[in-house]
Amino acid sequence: MPVNVPSNSPGAEKNGASRRIDQLLDHYGESHQNPGNELIHFVAIPLIVFSLIGLLHWAHPYLAMAAIAGSIMYYARLSNVFMISMTLLAVLCLYLAGLLGDALLPVSIGVFVVSWIFQFIGHKLEGKKPSFLEDLQYLLIGPLFVLSKLFLKLGIKW
Repeated sequence: MPVNVPSNSPGAEKNGASRRIDQLLDHYGESHQNPGNELIHFVAIPLIVFSLIGLLHWAHPYLAMAAIAGSIMYYARLSNVFMISMTLLAVLCLYLAGLLGDALLPVSIGVFVVSWIFQFIGHKLEGKKPSFLEDLQYLLIGPLFVLSKLFLKLGIKW
């Protein structure tokens, strides 16, 4: 469901029309307005990204790299700034996964489970269902939502 971005939004185009990334972030933001839910998401989403990369890396490093490449191609269609940011985040996650050695699997499983529990607690606070239940692409938009809030504070346009 397209949502127009205010003309002062970092992603708004000169003619007032919004880009797809701005529509997705606005729609995602509709179910993430409670400050407690937002705070949970700002912590849990990066941890979920790390844990997923860790689980895939544990199964096989090439599997992690293939999943990362697929997500990066999706992000490239939305925003170069987000694509570069997520690439850097993925490289950091791969590096950290490599440091964990034999602890990678239990740490990744634990982080994944606990983070998702907190995500659902956040949505209970919010009183709205998670966006990905409506459309699975929001699983890839969640990390961009967190980055967009950081970028707004830093004055970085996407």
